[in-house]
Amino acid sequence: MDISASEKLLEAHGEKFEKFRELLLKFNAMFNLTAITDGEGIKYRHFIDSIAPEKFFPEGSDVVEIGSGGGFPSIPLRIVRDDLKFTLVESSVKKCAYLNEVINGLELKDVRVVCARAEDFARGEGREKFSVVCARAVAPLNTLAEYCLPLIKKGGIMLAYKGECSEEIKKARRAFSVLGGKLEKVEKYELANCGSRTLAIVKKVENTPEKYPRGQGKERKYPL
Repeated sequence: MDISASEKLLEAHGEKFEKFRELLLKFNAMFNLTAITDGEGIKYRHFIDSIAPEKFFPEGSDVVEIGSGGGFPSIPLRIVRDDLKFTLVESSVKKCAYLNEVINGLELKDVRVVCARAEDFARGEGREKFSVVCARAVAPLNTLAEYCLPLIKKGGIMLAYKGECSEEIKKARRAFSVLGGKLEKVEKYELANCGSRTLAIVKKVENTPEKYPRGQGKERKYPL
C-alpha cells in the first residue's frame, strides 16, 4: 500500500484530524483510551494506520466495527470517506460516551454507536446485516473471526488490522471455514517508526451456522 497517499489524505483533512487528536487526548486522561499520546505516534500509529487500507472498503459500504475503543480505524476512515456508513460496537459505557462526543464534535454523519458486546450484537440485530466488518487490535484472528464473520452478509468482507500475524493466519484458517469465510488476501505495509502492519481480508462465502458466535467468553477461551 502507498503510505504517501495516506499522508496526503491526512493533510487534506487536517483540520478534522487535529480536532480528533484534541478530543482523543482530552478524553484519554479520563478513559485511558491509548498509551500513544505523542504527535508522531498518533499520526502514524493511529491515523495513517487506520486510513492506509481505505481502498479495500467498497464504495458506499455499510461498515460495522468491533471493539471501537478509541475510534480506530472507524473515525479516521469516516473523515476521509464520506461514502461509508459506520456502526461502532463497543462494550464499555465510558468509551461509548467518548465515541459519541467525537462523532458530535466532528459533525460526522452516518455513524452510530452501539453499546454492546460483539457476540451479543452478532446474535441479535446485527446478524449478517453488514457488507464490511473491521477490527483493530481486538483479539487473535481465530477469536476475532467468530466475533466478526456472523455480522456480515454472504459476499461481504472482514478486514482485520494486525501486526505480524503469519502464525495467527495459519491457526485461523479452520475458524474462517467453519464460520463461512475464506481468506482472500493478505496485504502488508510499513509505517514510519512503527514496523510491519498486515491487513487480513476474509471473504464471506457461506452463511454462518446459527450456533456461532457461541458467547459466554467461549470465543476467547476455546477458539475454533
